[in-house]
Amino acid sequence: MSDRFRITIAQLNPVVGDIPGNAAKAYAAWEKGRRADTDLVVTSELFLSGYNPQDLVTKPAFQQHIEHAIHQLSEKCADGPMIAIGAPYVEDSKLFNACYFLQGGQIRFRCLKHHLPNETVFDELRVFDSGPLNGPFRIGNIRAGILICEDAWKQDVAETLVETGADFLLVPNGSPYYRGKFETRLNHMVSRVIETDLPLIYVNMVGGQDDQIFDGASFALNPGGHLAVLLPEFEEQTVHIDLERSESGWRIVEGIKSKRSDSLEQDYRAMVVALRDYLIKSDFKEVVLGLSGGIDSALVATLAVDALGAENVRCVMLSSEFTSEQSVDHAERLVHTLGCRFDDMSIELCRAEVMKALAPIIGDIKSDIAEENIQSRLRGLLLMALSNAFGAMLLTTGNKSEIAVGYATLYGDMSGGYNPIKDLYKTRVFEISQWRNSNYREWMQGPSGVIIPDDVIQKPPTAELRENQKDCDTLPEYPVLDSILNILIDQDGSLSDCVHAGHDYETAREVEHLIYSNEHKRFQSAPGTRLTKRAFWLDRRYPITNRWRDLGS
Repeated sequence: MSDRFRITIAQLNPVVGDIPGNAAKAYAAWEKGRRADTDLVVTSELFLSGYNPQDLVTKPAFQQHIEHAIHQLSEKCADGPMIAIGAPYVEDSKLFNACYFLQGGQIRFRCLKHHLPNETVFDELRVFDSGPLNGPFRIGNIRAGILICEDAWKQDVAETLVETGADFLLVPNGSPYYRGKFETRLNHMVSRVIETDLPLIYVNMVGGQDDQIFDGASFALNPGGHLAVLLPEFEEQTVHIDLERSESGWRIVEGIKSKRSDSLEQDYRAMVVALRDYLIKSDFKEVVLGLSGGIDSALVATLAVDALGAENVRCVMLSSEFTSEQSVDHAERLVHTLGCRFDDMSIELCRAEVMKALAPIIGDIKSDIAEENIQSRLRGLLLMALSNAFGAMLLTTGNKSEIAVGYATLYGDMSGGYNPIKDLYKTRVFEISQWRNSNYREWMQGPSGVIIPDDVIQKPPTAELRENQKDCDTLPEYPVLDSILNILIDQDGSLSDCVHAGHDYETAREVEHLIYSNEHKRFQSAPGTRLTKRAFWLDRRYPITNRWRDLGS
């Protein structure tokens, strides 16, 4: 009879700073493992503190709370399987990203993260110290090689573990989503498996934290890189995985293999989960947003209903003399389909009073931009008043294309606490809106069928701040603009790269100028769901004042 070793994977959604709540989740997973006669229960990276805790983890009182919770959890989990839980660890004034192994009321082993990522959204070198290279740890009849997140992305830690007798590799993770991230993870882990000829179990967390969204999709690989287990994406799961020993060594028994969705569905679900968790973890239950009749606010309203339910979404139309009847009709049709609350307020009287108050100072000075921005800022003022009155978070609705070139008004349409579509270029907004109209999933709280009217998707984008205004009056057509933005931002390319891609030099140069000159706006913008490796916030950190410009060729 072959030897067996059972591992319970806890793919869960921790909350940063909620140490008692995270400990309770870990204990519930341990209970499930105990009832299933498991040998080891595994949580994700820094699970007890929540991930990513940033500078919170350096606060002494926070560290003491973590230490106390570790000992409490150890006592509660004394009679049963071992539990591995990620948490910060302090020793000799050094702070480590650690994984604790608790059993019998004691800390049996503590693995310290060796490689500390310092790129994109990660700043671990800022807060943590590097731990030593560890050998494997024996748990019953098996030797586990522990690689905490980044340690599995490098070759040396896995090499050390296999050379010192590990039977399998265990990888607790806090790996945030971006488009195509799963394939990147899988490729790296397949490399570790092929190099070591050992099975590997990869445990990732789920849920939203500020701008980041964690997609789960934990998996297990057998030697040769063969996928044995794949957990669902974006869902909390507690799953038991068995390893079986034969003459060839330890192998993972084939188990659940969840279906992967395409990138449009992944992006949409990431925005839904991120919005829901941002609200819940910030102690909000409802949202309010300005509905213009355009596609951006229509998509945000749809995301909000899918995330929170129609009863928790309030849409407001703030019409002016420039608001077309078509836009009002489009907004009304959308909210009728979604079933959420809809109010229509005119800003005309407010605008007239503001212009009257300014007249003695500005006199006959003509400023189209000032007059347009007054409308946007009045809308922001009224929406924030409604947010305060109803205790609902205001959602802002600007897409990545607009935010990149500053086609948005500070303290106006940029007002709000969260922006679900902040990392979606305008062309992607169209694609995802069409996807939602054609697809329905059980995790959506909104209705099925066509939600966003086809007329909204087809009509030329406009801010409607003056007569017959179109976005293309000021900006290149969005397919051109987004292509240039992709080169300059996502690919970190140059004006020469834009020209080589077929774009007009002067157009690309003007877009680049707009990107740099509007850094101050992005610095003040609301957080939003990170969907790419070059989202605006932690992924891309530029000086606000900056005179450098690419002269191109």
